[in-house]
Amino acid sequence: MTSDQKKPVIIQILPRLETGGVERGSLEIASALQDAGWTSVVVSGGGRLVRDLEKLGTEHITLPVYSKNYFTMLRNAKRLAEIITEKKADIVHARSRAPAWSAKWACQKTGVPLLTTFHGAYNLGPFKIKKKYNKVMTDGVLTIAVSNFIKRHILSNYETVEENNIRVIHRGADVERFDRTKVSQERLIALSQKWRVPEDLPVIMLPGRLTRWKGQLILLEALSKMHHKELRCLLVGSDQGRKGYRRELERKIKKLGLSGVVQIVDHCSEMDVAYMLSDIVVSASTDPEAFGRVVPEAQAMGRIVIGPNHGGATETIRDGETGFLFEPGNADDLAAKLDAVLSMSAEDKKRIAEKAVESVRTEFSKALMCAKTLDVYREILKKFPVEKGE
Repeated sequence: MTSDQKKPVIIQILPRLETGGVERGSLEIASALQDAGWTSVVVSGGGRLVRDLEKLGTEHITLPVYSKNYFTMLRNAKRLAEIITEKKADIVHARSRAPAWSAKWACQKTGVPLLTTFHGAYNLGPFKIKKKYNKVMTDGVLTIAVSNFIKRHILSNYETVEENNIRVIHRGADVERFDRTKVSQERLIALSQKWRVPEDLPVIMLPGRLTRWKGQLILLEALSKMHHKELRCLLVGSDQGRKGYRRELERKIKKLGLSGVVQIVDHCSEMDVAYMLSDIVVSASTDPEAFGRVVPEAQAMGRIVIGPNHGGATETIRDGETGFLFEPGNADDLAAKLDAVLSMSAEDKKRIAEKAVESVRTEFSKALMCAKTLDVYREILKKFPVEKGE
């Protein structure tokens, strides 16, 4: 970047702009770039969040970068190189594997530095055949890991990666949105009535799309083993077309005698209110989450959180202090933790809730995530300046 270039140009690239942590993070960084007076461009295959992105003032360019077809990836790389040149980009930030390959080739052609964010513990496949494909997520000048768990995953599986090229930046909860003081009684009553949530029973909630690895079946087993029987459980999340799994959950609920206890709720756009309706929020993922935003969002709302003792949850939950951890996949242990929380005094619950809120605000906020990401951009701009023509 030349000395007279006042507005750095950052291009983020990801498969689509539909829903999920990667997509939300991209929008949050786009907003932070706009606030900083920088130029933000996003390249994706499109989706329902494009409108939200453009409302922020960020340009969106549609390309089929979700495709894993080698020849499509090559065509994407050619077009990306043209976009990089047209926009006078300073950094290309890739957030997924197929787009990262196209971005890598385009950056090699244009001389613009590539930054990657390693969002998940990607499956290596049988005989580690996917390892070379995955490794592109470490081929940038720097790599952002979304948790220390992911950093360890990178270092243990991709031997050529240097630790000093990894920057750990935890995903962040939007503490302005997830603020218990901002949820009105009117909104609470409206959602409570819509979901028919009883006022006199404790509510356990598991937020997350209906997919097996999110652990809804583990929670159902735990509920059947609990000493506390008078309660309500909400499974909040869309099946996203997984009708078979939804039917399996419904059969399990009936088989375990939980029909009057468990309610499956579809996608909720008012998660701040949903958290406030709950007494305990559960994350029961059977596979380690790279980070998992449910935990800090619920903590920010002052809810008691119980999560699995693996992955990102071990960083956002300090066991017994800001929440509780259980043995992953162990319904008996989860049942015991749920019973223990329901038996706690109001004072002990308040103490944990207050520490959880403080922890999120100081360690896992969206603002902190955005600030640290922009710091990484500045580090790259300083180390790898791009010479631009007029």
